[in-house]
Amino acid sequence: MTGSPHPLSQFVLKMHSRCDLACDHCYVYEHADQSWRDRPAVVSDDVLEITAKRIAEHARTHRLDTVHVVLHGGEPLLAGRDKLRLAAQSLATALSGVCALDLRVHTNGVTLDEQFCELFAEFDIKVGVSLDGDRAANDLHRRYRNGHSSHTQVLRAIDLLRGPRYRHLYAGLLCTVDLRNDPVTVYDALAALAPPRIDFLLPHATWDEPPPRPGNSATPYGDWLLRVHDRWTAAGRPMGVRVLDSVLRTLRGASSLTESLGLAPVELAVIETDGALEQADSLKTAYDGAPGTGMNVTANSLDEIAVHPGIQARQQGLEGLCETCRGCPVVRSCGGGLYAHRYHSADGGSGFMNPSVYCADLKQLVTGIRDREEQRTPMPELHLDDGHFDEIAAGLGGTEAVAQLTRHELTVNRELLAAVVHESTHSATGAAAWETLAALDSEAPESVDTVLAHPYLRPWAQRVLRGGEKAGRIAMRGVAELAAAALLRAGRAGTVTVPIHAGVLRLPTLGAVAVDEATEARVTGNGDGSFTVRVQGRKHLVGPGSAADPAWLALRRFELPGWSVALEDTDPWRDQHGYPVTGRLTASAAETWHQDLAGAWAWIQRELPAYAPGLAAGLSVVTPLRESAAGADISSAARDAFGAVAIARPGTPETLACLLVHEFQHVKLGAVFDRADLYDPACEQLFYAPWRPDPRPLEGLLQGTYAHIAVVDYWRARHRTAHGDEAYDAEVRFARWREQTAEAVDTLLASGALTPLGERFVTAMGDTVTARLSDPVSPDASTAARETAADHKERAAARRP
Repeated sequence: MTGSPHPLSQFVLKMHSRCDLACDHCYVYEHADQSWRDRPAVVSDDVLEITAKRIAEHARTHRLDTVHVVLHGGEPLLAGRDKLRLAAQSLATALSGVCALDLRVHTNGVTLDEQFCELFAEFDIKVGVSLDGDRAANDLHRRYRNGHSSHTQVLRAIDLLRGPRYRHLYAGLLCTVDLRNDPVTVYDALAALAPPRIDFLLPHATWDEPPPRPGNSATPYGDWLLRVHDRWTAAGRPMGVRVLDSVLRTLRGASSLTESLGLAPVELAVIETDGALEQADSLKTAYDGAPGTGMNVTANSLDEIAVHPGIQARQQGLEGLCETCRGCPVVRSCGGGLYAHRYHSADGGSGFMNPSVYCADLKQLVTGIRDREEQRTPMPELHLDDGHFDEIAAGLGGTEAVAQLTRHELTVNRELLAAVVHESTHSATGAAAWETLAALDSEAPESVDTVLAHPYLRPWAQRVLRGGEKAGRIAMRGVAELAAAALLRAGRAGTVTVPIHAGVLRLPTLGAVAVDEATEARVTGNGDGSFTVRVQGRKHLVGPGSAADPAWLALRRFELPGWSVALEDTDPWRDQHGYPVTGRLTASAAETWHQDLAGAWAWIQRELPAYAPGLAAGLSVVTPLRESAAGADISSAARDAFGAVAIARPGTPETLACLLVHEFQHVKLGAVFDRADLYDPACEQLFYAPWRPDPRPLEGLLQGTYAHIAVVDYWRARHRTAHGDEAYDAEVRFARWREQTAEAVDTLLASGALTPLGERFVTAMGDTVTARLSDPVSPDASTAARETAADHKERAAARRP
């Protein structure tokens, strides 16, 4: 063997070679290759151990960032929990300190239960499920050996994955296309299950055994997938669809997400239950023995299979295709189609050097999507003029730029509220509250806007729209709370009946009333700025001329010079930030917060004046978090709570200033994400940030890098204003953060997954950081910064899985 092989990073590990269904379109059991008959039913412990070592050895040799392993079959769950646990443990142990592990299992779902899900949760194993659509579509193929349907059992498994406990494990659905099924009906049935991704697979076929083509169309499979595309696009593309995303990506020059499209080299190997190292399973449809390599993990390294002629034939890009494909105008998207689908035993033994048996269908799909994209009316991406966009992209954003983001987020909240009412609010109480809110929207729209802009409206609305047993009650209560708060803000006379939860009457943007345990309260605006709450005969009067009612938990709003900010410690939906929130603060604690916020704001206005206008325009709520027992600074911004940040009160106003500008960066960027595609959402690659040990999705890296622009500027200002040791410490931190942030910008620009607008945005970020790199820093501080960063990287690498 000469030269260095192209590394393999994707592995299918066969856990069990039998299945509890008898799907008649299964390539493992029903197509040309029947090698499963001679293999052990269950993978051995020894094969699992040596496989893990081989993968780790290969990853270490080629310095891979991540390896992707799918536990497969047959039906992998038939191997049992103990065997699956051993596989996960072996891989995790072998790859510890080498690279990240993306571990998945693909199952038919019929035996998936809570015990399996608990195991998968323990090892963060993502779960994909095979389902061909509604019951009629699924029952065409996916049946038990006795002919009984598997549909009910599969839906039960998916319901389990969709629940809050295991939702993070739900990877998506795999559907094999059958032209007898209506594509829109199939798509709608799958989309109703809210998968993160759908894979549509063409049925495996070759020129020797071509696929069925009923009807008069020469491109029935392309037509079928285009109808799915149109339905998916009309629905707003709510989830990833791998084949469609791959076409869209390749049309703009990015890589495909599937080996069946595009020209990227194949990086996949299969390990069978007996340890045999094979090529992709799809080759089983070509001829008996087609996937075989004659190698086994017990005797051969992964470098050896990487140079197998069958693997290398699929790593040659355009040069590895037949002449017909090389001259095709859509070849960079199609890539010749799936390798197995090119097989033709006749015609002089041409083997795989042919176009795909689906050639016409793939051309129809690619050109159809291309033409639709060209004709598609572009959605307004930002509604920001170039100046405002560039302000925000540079890390800042003035009053008007952030105000435009704020107005858009209010529109999103209004749309969510309308969806909640349409989907869920059917009670007399909810209908009456909605009528009150609708009337106020005509008569006092400013009051309604103020309430609907509350940062924690969106988490409530999303919970309702996700559904569940209590969604209707949550919807009715929330609409009534919003209506009552808008009524009171408008100073109008009127009454709204509000359901009570956990003894708290919530009035968003105003506060809450602690009431006796009851089912509902009547909130009456008295028309003079006061309001009355009646619960089971007890009356609370709040407002002008009334004594302070101890049950009234007013939202504390601080009017600072140029900034109005509320300290939110009453809203039950404020617990969205990943850290425990405080309970109701005492008056003394609230006043301490007031003083610290005033000090932090004065420092920002004085030392970071470019950040102050945007912050004042877009940050309206600070939610107190519980302080760390270790004294660490804690802060967070929730992706779906625009206008709020959560902070555990730090030791100094200066530190609070840092946390405010840092977290508000996340707030701004989250709003930009709501309005524009800065990156390809189908990108599944993980990226390391210089300041974290764990790899992040691209959005996470983009968020972190954008937030650290403010951190760089904070330490730059501290270096400028501090004295003595504090000044030197600030100088070192400034030098370190600017270098690491610049490195992260380079990673983003090299990712290959940014849209043109995203490249513009990140380039502007980079310009800001580059400007900071020109600031003079003493040699001692520069050396200390590099040593600190290197030490951090070393310790982070040691903690990586």
